[in-house]
Amino acid sequence: MTNNTSKDFAWTGWRWASTGPTKVGNTSTGKIPDVPANISFPTEEHRILAFWKDIDAFQTSLKHSKGRKEFTFYDGPPFATGLPHYGHLLAGTIKDTVTRYAHQTGHHVERRFGWDCHGLPVEHEIDKKLNIKSPEDVMKIGIKQYNAECRAIVMKFSSEWETTVTRIGRWIDFKNDYKTLNTSFMESVWWVFKQLFDKGQIYRGFSIMPYSTACTTPMSNFEANQNYKDVIDPSVVVSFPLTSDPSVSLLAWTSTPWTLPSNLAVCVNPNFEYVKIQDGETGSIWILLQSRLEMLYKDPKKAKYTVLDKMQGSALKGLEYEPLYDYFIERKGKGSFIVMADTYVTDDSGTGIVHCAPAFGEDDYRVCIDHKVVTGEDVPCPIDASGIFTSVVRDYAGQYVKDADKPIQKDLKARNRLIRQTQFSHSYPFCWRSDTPLIYKAVPSWFVRVTNIKEQLMKNNAETVWVPNFVKEKRFANWLENARDWNISRNRYWGTPIPLWISDDKEEIIAIGSVAELEQLTGLTGIKDLHRESIDHLTIPSRQGKGVLRRTTEVLDCWFESGSMPFAQMHYPFENKDRFENVFPADFIAEGLDQTRGWFYTLLVLSTHLMDRAPWKNLIVNGLVLAADGKKMSKSKKNYPDPNLILEQYGADVLRLYLINSPVVRAEPLRFDEKGVKSLIAAVFLPWYNSYRFFFAQLALLKKEHNYDFKYDPNGDTKFDNVMDQWILASTQSLIKFVREEMAAYRLYTVVPQLLALIDTLTNWYIRFNRKRLKGDYGVEEADKALQTLFEVLFTLSKMMAPFTPFLTETMYQNLKTCIPESANIAEDNRSVHFLMFPDVKTQYFNADIERAVSRMQSVIELGRYIREKRGLALKAPLRELIVINKDPVFQSDIHSLESYIKEELNLKTVTTTADEAAYGVRYELKPDFKVLGQKLGKDLSRVKKALTTLSPAQVAAYVTDHVLVVEGITLGEGDLEVVRLFGASQGGKDASVKSKYEAKSSGDVLVILDVEEDLELVQEGLARELVNRVQRLRKKAGLQPVDDVKYFYTMKVDPAQKLSLAMKAQAEYLSKTLKQSLEEYKGANGKEVIIDEEQEVDEAKFQLFLVRA
Repeated sequence: MTNNTSKDFAWTGWRWASTGPTKVGNTSTGKIPDVPANISFPTEEHRILAFWKDIDAFQTSLKHSKGRKEFTFYDGPPFATGLPHYGHLLAGTIKDTVTRYAHQTGHHVERRFGWDCHGLPVEHEIDKKLNIKSPEDVMKIGIKQYNAECRAIVMKFSSEWETTVTRIGRWIDFKNDYKTLNTSFMESVWWVFKQLFDKGQIYRGFSIMPYSTACTTPMSNFEANQNYKDVIDPSVVVSFPLTSDPSVSLLAWTSTPWTLPSNLAVCVNPNFEYVKIQDGETGSIWILLQSRLEMLYKDPKKAKYTVLDKMQGSALKGLEYEPLYDYFIERKGKGSFIVMADTYVTDDSGTGIVHCAPAFGEDDYRVCIDHKVVTGEDVPCPIDASGIFTSVVRDYAGQYVKDADKPIQKDLKARNRLIRQTQFSHSYPFCWRSDTPLIYKAVPSWFVRVTNIKEQLMKNNAETVWVPNFVKEKRFANWLENARDWNISRNRYWGTPIPLWISDDKEEIIAIGSVAELEQLTGLTGIKDLHRESIDHLTIPSRQGKGVLRRTTEVLDCWFESGSMPFAQMHYPFENKDRFENVFPADFIAEGLDQTRGWFYTLLVLSTHLMDRAPWKNLIVNGLVLAADGKKMSKSKKNYPDPNLILEQYGADVLRLYLINSPVVRAEPLRFDEKGVKSLIAAVFLPWYNSYRFFFAQLALLKKEHNYDFKYDPNGDTKFDNVMDQWILASTQSLIKFVREEMAAYRLYTVVPQLLALIDTLTNWYIRFNRKRLKGDYGVEEADKALQTLFEVLFTLSKMMAPFTPFLTETMYQNLKTCIPESANIAEDNRSVHFLMFPDVKTQYFNADIERAVSRMQSVIELGRYIREKRGLALKAPLRELIVINKDPVFQSDIHSLESYIKEELNLKTVTTTADEAAYGVRYELKPDFKVLGQKLGKDLSRVKKALTTLSPAQVAAYVTDHVLVVEGITLGEGDLEVVRLFGASQGGKDASVKSKYEAKSSGDVLVILDVEEDLELVQEGLARELVNRVQRLRKKAGLQPVDDVKYFYTMKVDPAQKLSLAMKAQAEYLSKTLKQSLEEYKGANGKEVIIDEEQEVDEAKFQLFLVRA
């Protein structure tokens, strides 16, 4: 043991007291903790946070685990320019749960927080602040000033992040965090880039990319997929008169009129059939796809037109047409303004003829290149970086492209080139940062090759574990299958500069992979920063006599930085080289479903290129957290409660459990509902807390009445001979085994429900069934056995639940450990439950027979409860008999062995087990599953249906046993027919009277029949139980503890037919035994304090109940 020489917190009656130096291993104090009846979970959590801070719990746990096997975890970096939301809290809870569990199972788990500091989220804030609309605006203030503004807000909400993350109970290192703006991080990113460049995996290309005019930069394809919205756009059909016969026009459709000034060609599908028609109203002659006449006519069958000719699309190839505008008229006769043919043209929309502006469409560009309409270096693009038409398009110069849609349509209509004009709704990509529509635009960019490593990506991904697996096999696999080369350059300012120095003729290129290399080649020493303002002016002398090389102006996509974080967070390979190679790849990562096309993808691409393996072994994908109405959470709409308010109203543990015990951990969406958070308190936390409080209340009671001192005996494995003790211990150990197996597979969604089931089992079954033993009604020895069992489960639960609900388990543990003798040596440092190891399985407790028997008993009790509730029979009203029918002798034996519990729980005189269904009028009917049989039998269904009504009891019994029945020559098997077990009334006469006396309920292969007829003796027993209940409720209301000495008195006010008075006399012995005193008629307090008195009502009788100090 070691000594704790600093002050630490100690629990004393749930009040925090500062104590002097204590031995770290000290457990038992000899004083029974006073656990209050009421608890504020948020208030208690703040005390725990203070305790953790005082003992530096997280760092202390890391010191204790030093030298253990490493468990590597990568934390995906968020931006600190916004506040944390429920999605962050969810992902953080999953990460914290898994890493806490890893620590508790014998690993050293370094957990460093990361910050994404570069990119559009930061720049967008500065653009709004400084009213920057174009690159020219940035140049006016200078990149140095612009980046200084960015740097100033990078960590704007970092303190709020640390506060919220800490408040949720997550242990992660903020002091030793990593930031993508740090020179060490950026240097490693440069190293990654250079490795790819030297391998020939980076190239400069001219590509049609999703482009944000608001942010003046291209986006990667996976960024473009992050923010789709339903929009209403124009839908126009435009005419293109043939040069050879201007009376005949091709009809092309588009939803982007602003691209029409850049039209250079149209495209048809060579395999489709096109039609030349003459319109009956205008006399115009048009060519379009025959199956798309609906674009012209509401009902083509009734429309007035004449078919003049039909032709294959291939026959139209090469025809020339008159341009819509003369902006590029010099290209006429030189390969432009022609009909092209390509199979990308579909027949499900438009006219089957596609207008092509090669600068603004990926397929347009490809097909125009193939048909030599343009070359890779010659693509007319008459808009600037902000999406404004240049002077080339003189009629619309200075207009934003989307704003030009209406003027363009108006102009075409005036020139009779606009044939149809409507609107339509469709899904369209928006910039994920500025929330403005993206356009597709030709841009020169730097790319990382991806298409050439698709097979390796698929192979490496296949070797990893995803939870849930369907995201890996479907969503992510499909994304990889269709992966394109990755555009990694951004025409921006605040980011990691692309480390390429290029000659003016672009033929000499040098990639820089480190600060040292940059200093060597530029001749400048002491470089401390790698941002644009610090290095853009640096030149490198040409090795080929080309003067000087200058850096290309672009910066790296911030996703390139995120994907480089496994290397860059450790400043690899410049530092930590051996350690990195020992801990790579990560054992575990976790983020939201949206990261399948973001961080998960970029991590895999870069790691595959550099290491030829995936950078993670196990990955948990969570779904999205939506507002209660199923819509995206929106600050402006205020459709969700503030996370901080939820934390302070209900507590972090409750929120954590709500999130990870929901469909969201199976990558399904969660509609966040505050009522769901609140309901967990009543359903889980209060019952769990009350069972823990009940334990200490019994210790105090037994100390008072029997001078009994409880001490946990961790080696008392063989003395548990009570069946309920054996059952709860066996169930607990089975759960430990289950949790270990499932957590090894990262299936949180199977683990949490079972942990909560154990809490329910403990509170609603074990304690409920053993309350008298625990109170000492059967002697101190039996009480000790029951308390040892209860402590074992509570202590085990605190360790098992610690990764999931770190606060309440800490609170419980601090008092539970007072019952553990120092000789138990539960840990070298036992100050916190989070310093303890996850419980090992105690196989000596395993008992499959008892678990099976109790499970069957529970089923019988649940059926009995159902009948009571259905008939409105309170559990306090005793009933005569419950009959349990099952043909399995082992089932009957199990129920017989536990019938005392069934009788007590259901308040029964007798439990009868039997296999004789006939003796109780039980019979069966077979009902066909028409949905199943309809598909299977077709026209034979009616014959079979009729035959089923004539089955003999023997035939029905045979199907019940064998699940096979031949009817009308047709064999019916299991699942074709539903077996319905009937009891009573339908046979008339005798059964009708039976039905009124008995009520039946079945589940699976067990049927219970309850005698629901009441008699006087049983009624009086029920009234006596109600009296006891009223006394106990009044004690609780008065805040009395079990050790408080109180006398009970009553004054009868109303008692129809003296029903209650007679019951009190008949049940006097029961009342005296249960209340441990007689219930006397009140004749004054005789000078004693009347603690509380209150009118009570039991079955129409009214009386005043007095509690008087003894």
